[in-house]
Amino acid sequence: MAGHIQDRWFKTEIDPDGKEHRVKTERHGTGMRYRARYIGPDGTEKSKSFPDKQKRLAETWLSHIEADMSRGQYVDPRAIKTTFRQYAEKWLATWGGDPNTRASMESQLRRHVFPYIGSRPLGSFQPEHVREWLARLEESGVRGPYARTIYSNARAVLSAAVDDGYLTRNPCSARTVKAPAVERKRVVPWSVPRVFAVRAALPERYRAMVDLGAGCGMRQGEILGVTVDALNFKTGVLHVVQQLKLSRGKPVFAPPKGGKLRDVPLPGPVTEAMRDHLKRFPPSEVTLPWATPDGPKVTKSLVFTAPMGGQVWRQSLNKEAWKRALVAAGVIPEPETEEERYAAAREHGMHALRHFYASALLDGGENIKAVSEYLGHSDPGLTLRVYAHLMPNSQERTRKAIAAVYDAAP
Repeated sequence: MAGHIQDRWFKTEIDPDGKEHRVKTERHGTGMRYRARYIGPDGTEKSKSFPDKQKRLAETWLSHIEADMSRGQYVDPRAIKTTFRQYAEKWLATWGGDPNTRASMESQLRRHVFPYIGSRPLGSFQPEHVREWLARLEESGVRGPYARTIYSNARAVLSAAVDDGYLTRNPCSARTVKAPAVERKRVVPWSVPRVFAVRAALPERYRAMVDLGAGCGMRQGEILGVTVDALNFKTGVLHVVQQLKLSRGKPVFAPPKGGKLRDVPLPGPVTEAMRDHLKRFPPSEVTLPWATPDGPKVTKSLVFTAPMGGQVWRQSLNKEAWKRALVAAGVIPEPETEEERYAAAREHGMHALRHFYASALLDGGENIKAVSEYLGHSDPGLTLRVYAHLMPNSQERTRKAIAAVYDAAP
């Protein structure tokens, strides 16, 4: 048995003749009588107290501790009293990922997880508690991809708790726990006329953004952060090495999404568009922190700048230029009054230009691995899941092949 049982009400004394006698202690008849004691895997003593007439229960408890240790399933009884919030905050403080991602996780946990399950001790977690939390999350209007991200963050916390010995299993792994549903929508690429209609409706200083999005597949942040030295007109290559993004509400330069640097072919028409843009709107040096608001300051010569100088603010660009261009191109309706907001157009954001780029490459016969590389995806499988339906299919070739067989038959 791991450890031993201490009787607090009696102690053993040896008389002058060398005989042992059980005598009452000063605590006799008060408080918990038995204390089960053992040495944990960390080398420190652990214990649990039991009342009078429950020595058998104390022995059974110690036996379970010994069995858990031998199976590698031991959890410190003090650890299971740690609440979800206490552990999550401790884990995030030592999480070694991207600081901006950590800030986003902290915000999501604070707003959508801690109010529901933050005070629950880890040792009390059951799958039903996760299901109840997810139901309340949906009732509050949090659904779709955002809900899936929040759930993934909470699950990551519980997985880490298992790794650190606070839990024996992750309640999210139960078959009855389902991640928030995400409706899979097929990407419908813009037509060529729509791309150039939106381009023509943008202010002149922003039109070349469309060329980098539709002609090189860049993300909006990458376009806003593109520098002069990233455009290699001699070799016809665009080096995607940074983006302009917000970190805790402040603009910073940072690596591209996922830290995936890449070189993208620079087509002739895009080269000419960029040459013309640089002549009409000379680049401007902008100094911002790197990666986080308190990161080291770096100075970049940006291709796209605001009318009054400085970096282009994404929110202003989307509201004052992009959505107006969508209205002019007939993509979204025009607000009936000046006070009315533009219609929501998530699927018609600047990301639509990346979809156009991918569809053009696939339609032209480019292989999925190259398309994935140029888009900066983590792996070709992701590209295939998003754009498989746009790949030229073999149905017509199949029909012709079978028809040829029948034609040659006697």
